[in-house]
Amino acid sequence: MLFFLSTIQGQTRDTLYLWPSKVPGEKEAKHAPVKMDNTSGNVVRLTNVTNPALVVFEPEKQNDSGVGIIVCPGGGYKLLAIDKEGYEIAEWLNKLGYTAFVLQYRVPQKQKGALNDIQRAIRIVKSNSLNYNLNSEKIGVLGFSAGGSLCARAATRFTIDTYEKQDDIDALSSRPSFAVLIYPAYLDQGENRGITPELQITKETPPFFIFGTADDLYGNSSLVMGAALRDYKIPVELHLLPKGGHGYGKRSGNVAAETWPDLAKTWLEKR
Repeated sequence: MLFFLSTIQGQTRDTLYLWPSKVPGEKEAKHAPVKMDNTSGNVVRLTNVTNPALVVFEPEKQNDSGVGIIVCPGGGYKLLAIDKEGYEIAEWLNKLGYTAFVLQYRVPQKQKGALNDIQRAIRIVKSNSLNYNLNSEKIGVLGFSAGGSLCARAATRFTIDTYEKQDDIDALSSRPSFAVLIYPAYLDQGENRGITPELQITKETPPFFIFGTADDLYGNSSLVMGAALRDYKIPVELHLLPKGGHGYGKRSGNVAAETWPDLAKTWLEKR
């Protein structure tokens, strides 16, 4: 597996590239993601991702759960809020003793490619589980906004291979062991704002944790997804606060941002 060492916030970390040769469906040559000039809200934004990768965050002291978590930043499938909804979340997971992998999936407007990327990412983490002292049957996904949409897609479409097999890694299942969705978007694009048809829930769908707020423009996604999972008797924990809006990550000063991490922490421990 190709990898290199990258430096983020002064620390050296492994980076695992997803695709050993040509990236499925990608027309541009592989290159580094583009850092956008827009840093409003003190957010680092990446776009034009053509060489999808996982940035590895290992904890100083690993807990004994064997759980690995792939983190998917949001950004409307146009960009990646890579620090607020990626690296900062991975560092929080590290403090809880979890190994985290921040996914740089393809943007902008490459929804099919993004699904290829997360399926491949799950398989790569499973194939590297021994290297990171993880249980390959305990690899989950956690996403924000469009990243939450991507996690929901991964957790409901794992029976469908969305790209041609690249190597032996693709013999592994792309089913995540669980999905954590924080203010997810685009899950209610069905008839009468019902569940998005692409999301095919079955008895094999993994457990979900969903957190949103009533004043979020995309708040209906949390409700629709929670109801659909309940209908299929899939374990789901759904939280909806009155206020908090959208895109807050876990930064202080927002009641929703200060609430969901403790709830998710408890849920993960119970899992």
